[in-house]
Amino acid sequence: MTRPRLLLVVAFAACTHPHGTTSSRVLPTPSVQVGACGTPGHDGVTSRSPQLERADRDLDGDGTPEAIVVDRSMCTADGNCYWNVFTSPHAGTGECARYAGTFAASALEPLPATGDDRMADVRGYWNLQGGRMLLQSYRFTRGGYQIVDVLLCKRASDDRLACAEDADPRAP
Repeated sequence: MTRPRLLLVVAFAACTHPHGTTSSRVLPTPSVQVGACGTPGHDGVTSRSPQLERADRDLDGDGTPEAIVVDRSMCTADGNCYWNVFTSPHAGTGECARYAGTFAASALEPLPATGDDRMADVRGYWNLQGGRMLLQSYRFTRGGYQIVDVLLCKRASDDRLACAEDADPRAP
Protein backbone atom coordinates (compact mmCIF):
# COMPACT_ATOMS: atom_id res chain seq x y z
CA MET A 1 0.00 0.00 0.00
CA THR A 2 1.39 3.42 -0.88
CA ARG A 3 2.12 5.92 1.84
CA PRO A 4 -0.68 8.41 0.85
CA ARG A 5 -3.27 5.61 0.82
CA LEU A 6 -2.04 4.30 4.16
CA LEU A 7 -2.36 7.79 5.69
CA LEU A 8 -5.88 8.10 4.28
CA VAL A 9 -6.93 4.75 5.78
CA VAL A 10 -5.41 5.65 9.17
CA ALA A 11 -7.08 9.09 9.15
CA PHE A 12 -10.46 7.58 8.26
CA ALA A 13 -10.17 4.93 10.98
CA ALA A 14 -9.25 7.59 13.57
CA CYS A 15 -12.34 9.64 12.68
CA THR A 16 -14.84 6.86 13.13
CA HIS A 17 -16.20 5.63 16.40
CA PRO A 18 -18.80 3.09 17.44
CA HIS A 19 -22.31 4.44 17.29
CA GLY A 20 -24.34 4.27 20.48
CA THR A 21 -28.06 4.49 20.60
CA THR A 22 -29.36 7.92 19.86
CA SER A 23 -32.79 9.30 20.31
CA SER A 24 -34.37 12.13 18.46
CA ARG A 25 -37.71 13.78 18.58
CA VAL A 26 -39.79 14.36 15.53
CA LEU A 27 -41.01 17.93 15.50
CA PRO A 28 -44.64 18.19 14.51
CA THR A 29 -45.56 20.38 11.56
CA PRO A 30 -48.02 23.22 12.19
CA SER A 31 -51.20 23.32 10.12
CA VAL A 32 -50.61 26.95 9.06
CA GLN A 33 -47.56 29.09 8.37
CA VAL A 34 -46.33 31.65 10.87
CA GLY A 35 -48.06 34.96 10.17
CA ALA A 36 -51.11 33.38 8.51
CA CYS A 37 -54.64 33.74 9.83
CA GLY A 38 -55.43 30.95 12.25
CA THR A 39 -58.04 29.72 14.66
CA PRO A 40 -56.80 29.11 18.21
CA GLY A 41 -57.58 25.52 19.19
CA HIS A 42 -57.74 24.40 15.59
CA ASP A 43 -54.55 25.64 13.91
CA GLY A 44 -50.89 25.31 14.82
CA VAL A 45 -49.58 22.03 16.22
CA THR A 46 -52.59 19.88 17.17
CA SER A 47 -53.68 16.27 16.87
CA ARG A 48 -56.76 14.89 15.13
CA SER A 49 -58.52 14.52 18.50
CA PRO A 50 -57.17 17.42 20.56
CA GLN A 51 -57.53 17.85 24.32
CA LEU A 52 -57.28 21.63 24.40
CA GLU A 53 -56.24 23.84 27.25
CA ARG A 54 -55.79 27.63 27.20
CA ALA A 55 -52.94 29.56 28.83
CA ASP A 56 -53.64 33.02 27.37
CA ARG A 57 -51.22 35.81 28.32
CA ASP A 58 -50.82 39.47 27.41
CA LEU A 59 -47.47 39.27 25.63
CA ASP A 60 -47.44 42.77 24.09
CA GLY A 61 -48.67 44.77 27.10
CA ASP A 62 -51.78 46.16 25.39
CA GLY A 63 -54.19 44.76 27.98
CA THR A 64 -55.56 42.05 25.66
CA PRO A 65 -54.18 38.53 26.15
CA GLU A 66 -52.76 36.65 23.18
CA ALA A 67 -54.25 33.18 22.71
CA ILE A 68 -51.93 30.37 23.81
CA VAL A 69 -53.40 26.91 23.27
CA VAL A 70 -51.93 23.49 24.03
CA ASP A 71 -53.18 20.11 22.86
CA ARG A 72 -52.58 17.93 25.95
CA SER A 73 -52.97 14.76 23.87
CA MET A 74 -49.62 15.61 22.23
CA CYS A 75 -47.71 16.09 25.50
CA THR A 76 -44.93 13.65 26.38
CA ALA A 77 -44.70 11.56 29.56
CA ASP A 78 -42.19 14.17 30.82
CA GLY A 79 -44.83 16.91 30.51
CA ASN A 80 -43.41 18.51 27.38
CA CYS A 81 -46.04 20.07 25.13
CA TYR A 82 -46.47 22.28 22.07
CA TRP A 83 -48.00 25.68 22.93
CA ASN A 84 -49.52 27.46 19.92
CA VAL A 85 -49.46 31.27 20.06
CA PHE A 86 -51.86 33.59 18.21
CA THR A 87 -51.70 37.38 18.12
CA SER A 88 -54.92 39.13 19.02
CA PRO A 89 -56.75 41.03 16.29
CA HIS A 90 -57.38 44.69 17.05
CA ALA A 91 -61.04 45.34 17.90
CA GLY A 92 -63.15 46.76 15.09
CA THR A 93 -60.52 46.25 12.38
CA GLY A 94 -61.87 43.02 10.91
CA GLU A 95 -58.40 41.47 11.24
CA CYS A 96 -57.92 37.80 12.00
CA ALA A 97 -55.94 36.14 14.76
CA ARG A 98 -52.51 35.33 13.33
CA TYR A 99 -50.50 32.21 14.14
CA ALA A 100 -47.26 33.43 15.78
CA GLY A 101 -45.51 30.08 16.28
CA THR A 102 -45.29 27.22 18.74
CA PHE A 103 -43.33 27.03 22.00
CA ALA A 104 -41.96 23.55 22.77
CA ALA A 105 -41.93 23.31 26.56
CA SER A 106 -43.27 21.83 29.76
CA ALA A 107 -43.48 25.33 31.27
CA LEU A 108 -43.34 28.87 29.89
CA GLU A 109 -41.82 32.00 31.41
CA PRO A 110 -42.40 35.46 29.90
CA LEU A 111 -39.20 37.52 30.08
CA PRO A 112 -38.82 41.30 30.49
CA ALA A 113 -37.07 41.76 27.13
CA THR A 114 -39.20 42.27 24.01
CA GLY A 115 -38.91 41.68 20.31
CA ASP A 116 -40.81 43.23 17.42
CA ASP A 117 -44.23 44.78 18.15
CA ARG A 118 -43.33 44.90 21.89
CA MET A 119 -44.01 41.15 22.15
CA ALA A 120 -42.37 39.66 25.26
CA ASP A 121 -39.54 37.19 24.91
CA VAL A 122 -40.54 33.79 26.30
CA ARG A 123 -38.42 31.04 27.82
CA GLY A 124 -39.57 27.45 27.51
CA TYR A 125 -38.37 24.57 29.69
CA TRP A 126 -38.12 21.23 27.82
CA ASN A 127 -37.57 18.25 30.16
CA LEU A 128 -34.97 15.71 29.09
CA GLN A 129 -34.18 12.45 30.86
CA GLY A 130 -31.83 12.18 33.82
CA GLY A 131 -32.70 15.53 35.40
CA ARG A 132 -31.55 17.48 32.35
CA MET A 133 -33.53 20.16 30.53
CA LEU A 134 -33.24 22.54 27.63
CA LEU A 135 -33.97 26.19 28.23
CA GLN A 136 -35.16 27.61 24.91
CA SER A 137 -35.57 31.38 24.55
CA TYR A 138 -37.99 32.66 21.93
CA ARG A 139 -38.16 36.18 20.45
CA PHE A 140 -40.93 37.66 18.31
CA THR A 141 -39.30 38.67 15.02
CA ARG A 142 -40.88 39.44 11.64
CA GLY A 143 -44.36 38.31 12.62
CA GLY A 144 -43.57 35.19 14.64
CA TYR A 145 -41.65 33.61 17.49
CA GLN A 146 -38.24 32.08 16.76
CA ILE A 147 -35.76 30.29 19.01
CA VAL A 148 -32.86 32.65 19.68
CA ASP A 149 -31.00 30.77 22.41
CA VAL A 150 -30.81 27.22 23.75
CA LEU A 151 -29.07 26.19 26.93
CA LEU A 152 -28.58 22.66 28.32
CA CYS A 153 -29.03 22.45 32.09
CA LYS A 154 -29.10 19.80 34.79
CA ARG A 155 -30.65 19.88 38.24
CA ALA A 156 -27.85 19.66 40.83
CA SER A 157 -28.15 17.54 43.99
CA ASP A 158 -28.90 20.71 46.02
CA ASP A 159 -31.76 21.54 43.60
CA ARG A 160 -29.87 24.35 41.83
CA LEU A 161 -29.94 24.45 38.05
CA ALA A 162 -26.43 24.00 36.61
CA CYS A 163 -26.27 25.13 32.99
CA ALA A 164 -23.69 24.56 30.27
CA GLU A 165 -22.61 28.20 30.12
CA ASP A 166 -21.87 28.38 33.87
CA ALA A 167 -18.12 28.49 34.49
CA ASP A 168 -18.37 26.54 37.76
CA PRO A 169 -21.62 24.63 38.40
CA ARG A 170 -20.82 24.62 42.16
CA ALA A 171 -20.70 28.43 42.30
CA PRO A 172 -23.71 30.16 43.92
